[in-house]
Amino acid sequence: MTDLAPLRRALLSVSDKTGLVEFGQALAARGVELLSTGGTAKALRDAGLEVRDVADVTGFPEMMDGRVKTLHPVVHGGLLALRDNDDHVAAMQAHDIGPIDLVVVNLYPFEATLAKGAPYAEMIENIDIGGPAMIRSAAKNHGFVTVVVDVEDYGAVLDELAAQDGQTTYALRQRLAQTAYARTAAYDTAVSTWMAGEVDGTPRRRTFGGALAQSLRYGENPHQQAAFYTDGSARPGVATAMQHQGKELSYNNINDTDAAFELVSEFDPAQGPACAIIKHANPCGVARGATLAEAYTRAFDCDRTSAFGGIIALNQPLDAATAEEITGIFTEVVIAPGADAGAMDIFSQKKNLRLLTTDGLADPATAALAVRQVSGGYLVQDKDVGRVAMGDLKVVTKRQPSDQEMADLLFAWTVAKHVKSNAIIYVKDGATVGVGAGQMSRVDSTRIAARKAQDMADAMGLPAPLTQGSVVASDAFFPFADGLITAAEAGATALIQPGGSMRDDDVIAAADDAGLAMVFTGMRHFRH
Repeated sequence: MTDLAPLRRALLSVSDKTGLVEFGQALAARGVELLSTGGTAKALRDAGLEVRDVADVTGFPEMMDGRVKTLHPVVHGGLLALRDNDDHVAAMQAHDIGPIDLVVVNLYPFEATLAKGAPYAEMIENIDIGGPAMIRSAAKNHGFVTVVVDVEDYGAVLDELAAQDGQTTYALRQRLAQTAYARTAAYDTAVSTWMAGEVDGTPRRRTFGGALAQSLRYGENPHQQAAFYTDGSARPGVATAMQHQGKELSYNNINDTDAAFELVSEFDPAQGPACAIIKHANPCGVARGATLAEAYTRAFDCDRTSAFGGIIALNQPLDAATAEEITGIFTEVVIAPGADAGAMDIFSQKKNLRLLTTDGLADPATAALAVRQVSGGYLVQDKDVGRVAMGDLKVVTKRQPSDQEMADLLFAWTVAKHVKSNAIIYVKDGATVGVGAGQMSRVDSTRIAARKAQDMADAMGLPAPLTQGSVVASDAFFPFADGLITAAEAGATALIQPGGSMRDDDVIAAADDAGLAMVFTGMRHFRH
């Protein structure tokens, strides 16, 4: 093997024909022989290029609806032969196998077929076999063969051919080989993940893959390297949003923006505007309002201190009035399903504010996997898509909740799913008024949320904290009555919790003694 490998013969077989003709023309202009199949060959011929069919090279026609066309020793021998191995060269000569120096394959569109919800039989037909086989053969023999799986690499290959008189360097071939193996791995991941959803039980093996969307300046801290990879799904959110202004998103921006958008997507825009403000992956304010601007100001009033430098997510397109309110303090990111011209103009005056728009809200009921790395492995679980409706709630106290209390209890329960455990959320009239998150003790979360509400009342000049007359949600059961008593002391009148503690009777008795209404959901929302 030498550093430079000449490129005399190329095999092109692509589903994505972006840039194909221009790339083929550039190769042909250098005297590279073009081999191809099916639609790729037709596209090249239609552009006036001379193309040799793979079937002519192998002596076998495409068959079985195209399932068999490149799976042949003449193709794979041409890819795998070591050019500096006398036995390999002799075998090529004996069996009339010509070397193939470049493979360009970007695989059947399995991921796109999955995204459109195709039926099982169509999914099976979009599993590529010959493509991955050629990619892997070429990548294994990258000492001599160049392999391209991404349209984005066409230019790099052409630049190198120009710089190296029709040859490629080992450094480029090695880099492209790594990309090729990552692509087939991600492709197989998409197939195996889809099939795992089609069969019962927990699969013996799991794989995860992604494509680089953005190299990040650093991770959670400046000494950590980081990058953002997307999984190819079309779910509305930070991975598929359009950024209109501001500098690149950071690792923490992406993490918090995802948390904010997933939370606000819980609130159907047909039922009114909603806003969620996130800081360090926890909500510091969530509210509904008659207008989007009112929803924002009510969310902001829950914790104005924490909202500074936060992430804002809206469940309706951003309008000028809301944009004007938001620009009152420094905000890192705003994400919404659209933005009007007035809002865009107002935000354009805030160069450091990132504005992201999506094609819609994320469906909170869509099943997905949640993956977390631990030392030596991964924890994989279903994403928490659990929801409760009015009919699921069980009143366990003597006092029944009022209609307003019940509406607020359901609102608080929705927010609780998105707050780090132990989670306590005070809500009044469709807005959070106190959030306690991530404490080791549930009673501490209850106290912290109440204390923050008192601080906001002092800052806003209110005669009493907004926890007076509020309701409380707890993401898990109260193990003792102390948390409930603390909530009552803060002014709460009703509570929602899963129930299921050995001391439920004590907690219910404490609620009755305090004149509180309490409902059980039978569902827990731990979030660690």
